[in-house]
Amino acid sequence: MIPSIIESQRAFFHTGATLGLNFRRQMLKKLQGALDKWEKPLADALWTDLHKSYEEAYLTELSIVKGEVKNHLRHLGSWVKRKRVSTPIKMFPSRSFIVSEPLGNTLIMAPWNYPVQLLLNPLVGAISAGCTAVLKPSPYVPNVSATLARMIEDTFDSQYIAVVQGNREVNQALLAQRFDLIFFTGSPSLGKMVMEAASKHLTPVILELGGKSPCIVDRDADIKTAAKRIAWGKTLNSGQTCIAPDYLLIHEEVKEHFIEAFAKAVKELHGSDIKAHKHYVRMVSDRAFERVKGYLAEGDILYGGRTDASERFIEPTILDPHISLSDADADAKANGKAVLTEEIFGPVFPLLTFKESDEVVAYITRRENPLAFYYFGSEENGWRILHHTSSGGACINDTIMHIANEHVPFGGVGNSGMGAYHGEESFRAFSHRRTVVATGTWIDLPFRYMPYRMFGLVKKIV
Repeated sequence: MIPSIIESQRAFFHTGATLGLNFRRQMLKKLQGALDKWEKPLADALWTDLHKSYEEAYLTELSIVKGEVKNHLRHLGSWVKRKRVSTPIKMFPSRSFIVSEPLGNTLIMAPWNYPVQLLLNPLVGAISAGCTAVLKPSPYVPNVSATLARMIEDTFDSQYIAVVQGNREVNQALLAQRFDLIFFTGSPSLGKMVMEAASKHLTPVILELGGKSPCIVDRDADIKTAAKRIAWGKTLNSGQTCIAPDYLLIHEEVKEHFIEAFAKAVKELHGSDIKAHKHYVRMVSDRAFERVKGYLAEGDILYGGRTDASERFIEPTILDPHISLSDADADAKANGKAVLTEEIFGPVFPLLTFKESDEVVAYITRRENPLAFYYFGSEENGWRILHHTSSGGACINDTIMHIANEHVPFGGVGNSGMGAYHGEESFRAFSHRRTVVATGTWIDLPFRYMPYRMFGLVKKIV
């Protein structure tokens, strides 16, 4: 089945049907209409699989894809235009151009945590660039994946866009095929497997991964505001967000103040009983619940800590692993705790203290580059720390919100991924930027030809 789908899409792509601007716009509008038509079924499925409320489903999934489609419809005409660029005098009488052309047949593999957004947002880029696409949703959210499959089948011909369902065996079968681009969102460990499989065909990849994203609260931070924005970022999707703040680095002078403010912020966001609150998401599976719950034994619980296996519920929790960055044995102690070495992907927050910001820089730079980086304090000091660290994206005095701007690229660096998308970056991600030099024939200067007459003059020009 998989080879036949790919062959059908390859044949369709080679007809040239996807190349025209009008076709691409028409397909974007079809996707736009499908998002409206299938909004309720998708939201219902997200509630069933993740206990994600309609409001959160709309804001963090559907609205982002809808906004991406609108942005592409607004700007696609200019993105696809052949662009003339300057040409040095040594190439006279040539003119130089950059032409964006579709890479071809693509594979988009999405995770379970934002199963609608992270499958369909890359698809917008594939459609805009003029590619075909095979979509692979996650089996861990079966109701969402089934609804997405019905939506795509109802909207597009399978020779253009198709959905393939299944588990890891299906992933392996897909990765054994030859594509012109693989777009994968998931964990760094699975990203390595995707890259290894792609290397056999020299297939380019875009990897949107994750990692342990630090959240720093300095002594001069606005603690009340910091606590509310951090609590929101950590409890959004119950921490199951690739750019969720993963661990806290708190200046020792504001530790107690922050914990108190965090507790108040969680109550403001989710009420006095967070378990009963409709906007608090559950762990995706029993396995995920047990993994995240296991972190609670690796330190003292300073806030939260309630769990309920029957509902896969874990309360937002601040955990003290008893490590200070000024401790000479901080790294050794951290390496012995999974909560400080593994991406948490849940609502558990290990808290480490520091005295000087240089300790923060040293600690972060000894670890893999995270997908996100959050700093609360003076903007000046935030820029200084950012200058000495690296991450896929960052916020100063905020969390999560850098993903909301379609005018800036979103992507990782190093262990947190490669490549970027959103807005024009999505168009470019699925395109090859082809250089074309057009040379007039009305004159043919002899300088470049053997035996290179007037070489002294030519040397000065080039």
